[in-house]
Amino acid sequence: MPAKYAHVKKRAASALPRKSAKDEARKKAKALAPSPQRNPSPLSPTAQLERAIARMLLLRYEQDIARLFSTRLFSISLIHLPTFIMRCIALGGPGWVAHNADSEDVKDFLRAVIGMDMREAGERVATKSVLWSYTALRHFALSNNVPICQKRGLHSQHLLPHYDSLKMHLDSLEVAPAPTFEKPAHLGSLIDGERALEEACEIKFGWRDEYRPSAAPDWDREWRTKVRTGYNRLAQVLWRVAREFDVRGYGSVLREKLIDKWCDCGCSTDHLGEVCEKTVRDDERINGRARNGKQREWDGRGSGVLGWETEDEEDVWEVELDFGPNTPPPPEGPDDPNMTVSEMLEVRYYTAEREKEQGNIAFRRGDYKQAVKHYELAHNVESELPHYQLNLAAAHLKLSNWIEAEKACTVSLGQHRSGKGYFRRAKARRMLGHTDDAVRDLRAALKLQPHNTEALTELCALIPDRAPASTPSSSSVPENAALRERLSLPRPKRAKPPPFPRTQADERVLKFNFLPASSNEDGLGVLRRELGLLERRGRDSKTGGKKINRDVEVVREHGDKVTLYPSWERFSVKRVDCC
Repeated sequence: MPAKYAHVKKRAASALPRKSAKDEARKKAKALAPSPQRNPSPLSPTAQLERAIARMLLLRYEQDIARLFSTRLFSISLIHLPTFIMRCIALGGPGWVAHNADSEDVKDFLRAVIGMDMREAGERVATKSVLWSYTALRHFALSNNVPICQKRGLHSQHLLPHYDSLKMHLDSLEVAPAPTFEKPAHLGSLIDGERALEEACEIKFGWRDEYRPSAAPDWDREWRTKVRTGYNRLAQVLWRVAREFDVRGYGSVLREKLIDKWCDCGCSTDHLGEVCEKTVRDDERINGRARNGKQREWDGRGSGVLGWETEDEEDVWEVELDFGPNTPPPPEGPDDPNMTVSEMLEVRYYTAEREKEQGNIAFRRGDYKQAVKHYELAHNVESELPHYQLNLAAAHLKLSNWIEAEKACTVSLGQHRSGKGYFRRAKARRMLGHTDDAVRDLRAALKLQPHNTEALTELCALIPDRAPASTPSSSSVPENAALRERLSLPRPKRAKPPPFPRTQADERVLKFNFLPASSNEDGLGVLRRELGLLERRGRDSKTGGKKINRDVEVVREHGDKVTLYPSWERFSVKRVDCC
């Protein structure tokens, strides 16, 4: 029993008066009767303070993840895009990327990898952001002579006299622009990436100077212009694809604590002491009271970030995902408390993918109820990958569960604004009779994918007075400007053509495949650890052996299957139009 209810004593069951049938009927009637409208009781000053602090930490986290992932995107442009371009131009020629950077195949590749990065961002940034925000609150308390416990840290209730100042800071965060990805102003140009790419092309394709012919037949003396143009265009596409993701859909563990558990657990005034007082004190002991390039000011920015808005700004992707002891013992399985965050993410991903594959098998054989169960389990295990909810929505649509399908799409769109998510939600809303909302979703889908024939056909069905008599075909939709104007659709923006003509090599079709995670030693290591843990439990357990044996077989079967792991390192490029 919780401590704050320990004084309540339960009455013995035998001493309770028995209720008659009339009492039971009266109780049921009272439960069915509409309850009178009551005004909610006002929050106590302590509860208002706690909610303000929780909201403050959440808003600051959203700004932090947008800013730090923008730095990550800039690093991707410098490090990973040149490698991706090298693999593409090796098969398609120097101008292939310039002419095909905006294709759906390239965008789908970027979406998959960014989605995995955002999944990690929720774990990486949340811990840092709370540390920085707590440090800012701590500095605010010290500047106002608020005592701080050496062991438990800042007691939030001591900030009650300064609630007005905290509320003012919260109001400034509330009216701030929505967080989005944009290139940090303090970072330089992509000239280093261009130089690295050009040097790699010179070494690999033999163009040391303009008078020496290349070893590759598709290359000419204009290859530098073609490669530079392709590199800059692909960098722009990377930022556009990243803006499809919403930072407010990630960091589910932190959000759950700040929204659902911060104020209602009965011990909320102790939360600030739980966060990171020891970490703050160790950091100040090692690095000094203040680092270079920072100020101890209450806006929080600069109080805990290394080199705020400078080239030395902290990159959380360079830090190992291990926030436990300095020398943890080898992890033994997914339930081991000593497992690092990186290993937990890996095990979580494999477990969710296993459930998703089982759901796909059930979906293909028409067992949609079973598919729903597997997709729900996959989302519960890995809630920061939106495609499990899209699969769940597809299964609910097959079962005519329109409300559940709409909810699943809404959850997915809260993380990634995908054309598939808008289209499936439009179908659910159409069946629910929400025609206006369905039209808005279809317009949003066509804004992301202007040539989506299915979405255009659905929109024509919902707006019959503006639609043509015949159903639009896939070949005529892109050029049918009159139809788009009749449906009040914006014209798709066409990218400015490169300053060089399109060649036959630029028409080549390239396919991007992610490498299976099971071929990587790290992935196999996680599966082996999980398998060893289950086998040991089976030997040591006297009960439940059949279930453990089934789990062992599932893990062994999963180890032999191909599990794709979208990554900037694990992919291949193949040409599929070869004769």
